[in-house]
Formats: sequence, C-alpha cells, structure tokens
Amino acid sequence: MTVVDVTRIYLEMLDPSDLNGLRELDPRFRIERADPCPLELYRKLYDRVGAPHHWKDRLVWSDAVLREYLLDRTVGVWILFFHSEAAGYFEMRRHDDESVEIVYFGIRPEFIGMGLGKPLLTRAVDEAWRVGTRVWLHTCSLDSPHALPNYLSRGFREFKREIYQADIPADL
Repeated sequence: MTVVDVTRIYLEMLDPSDLNGLRELDPRFRIERADPCPLELYRKLYDRVGAPHHWKDRLVWSDAVLREYLLDRTVGVWILFFHSEAAGYFEMRRHDDESVEIVYFGIRPEFIGMGLGKPLLTRAVDEAWRVGTRVWLHTCSLDSPHALPNYLSRGFREFKREIYQADIPADL
C-alpha cells in the first residue's frame, strides 16, 4: 500500500432551478428505486462501481449493519438497469437539517462512455429535491475524471475543499 494525498471537494445546489438537467436516457436503460435495496445487489454495485476509485467504507460493514442502514427511511437507493443488468446506481440520505446528500453515485466501468452519467445525476438531483431543501455531495481526486465536470455542469457549486491521506495499492 502507498499513502497518497487526496483532495476531497464538497459541492452543493441551493435551489432546484440551478439544475442543468439532462433527462433523456437511452431507452435501453431505466432507473428504478430499490426499496429496500437487496444486500447482495448493493454490495455488488458498491464493489463494481467503487473499486476503480478505492471505495472501501461499506466493505467493512456487516450484513446486519448494512441491512439496518438500507432499511432506514432517510436512505434511498436507485439502480440504473440495462435490461435486467444493474449498470450503476446512486444512494441518497436525507439529513436532520432537511438537506439531502448524494452519498454514492456511479456507473460500472463497462457502461462508462455511453452517456449515462448526465441523466443519472439529473435523476439523483430531481429525487433529492423531492424531499430536501439543499442537495450536496462530495467527490475526490481518486474519483473518475468525469465526475467533477459532470457535477459542475449540472449546476453544483463548490463550498469546501480538504486534503486527507488514503492508502491505495502501490501498483497505481
């Protein structure tokens, strides 16, 4: 493992009119809420979407902890399907201050480049505005190079930046 400096960028949207949405999704795809999201599907998506970006927070959660989290009414998971195959997802959480955090957002590597990120993020923001008064998320320098430009193009604005250290495999 190698320790690297990572820049985390926090972004927010303060008004629904700030959303520069792209709502047209390739008709071969659909987005559905998984209520609640099955553990196996969640773990599969978290791993396949997150592995290239070194996501590991949820990997240490037991089934019991993850199940309780996914049953929490403040948490929602939406799946992007290609026919019956899960191609990506987003996870949201409503906080006590009425803000909604897009906690995780991503597409499996084999579906990247198909124009799915813009409509999937638009749907995530639309869903967040249905239940919240502010929408926010964070990304980092380990994320896809397309992530930050997509967030900014949809209308998010940076409100905080920080540097932290992370252990990543030495061969990267």
